[in-house]
Amino acid sequence: MHISIIAVGGTIDKVYFDAKSQYEVGPPNIARVLGEMNLAVDYTVTSLMQKDSLDLTDADREIILAAVQQDSSCRILITHGTDTMVQTARSLMAAEGKTIVLTGALEPALFKTSDAVFNIGCALAAAQTLAPGVYIAMNGRIFTADNVRKNLAENRFEEVGTI
Repeated sequence: MHISIIAVGGTIDKVYFDAKSQYEVGPPNIARVLGEMNLAVDYTVTSLMQKDSLDLTDADREIILAAVQQDSSCRILITHGTDTMVQTARSLMAAEGKTIVLTGALEPALFKTSDAVFNIGCALAAAQTLAPGVYIAMNGRIFTADNVRKNLAENRFEEVGTI
């Protein structure tokens, strides 16, 4: 089983540039995270774009959808910023016959306190085991794309019917 990992940016990929004194989206940190583990999973990592999710447009979502549809793998993991992850997940529901799992992090993946490694692990397991559809793996849960939202007050994802 092969898992295609597509990185589109977000906090999970943010890095600190000393000269600029700010964080910017950089290359996919998932490659480094997975490279440090002794995985028995066949995967590839593709950097599709390096954008903060607040900067993603509908045209960007069309590019992501096209990349998913053209990918030969039927199991796709997408790293994405959390602010518009739900919107992108819903746009990917047009892709059929694939298991698509989006994940991200509330802190950059290279931070010791980041939730990225845990979220990536959950997403990787979900991509291997779930039926075709679009899912979000965040906060120790797997959500379907049509029944999830980011609760800004709690800074976590939850089912739409819970608040």
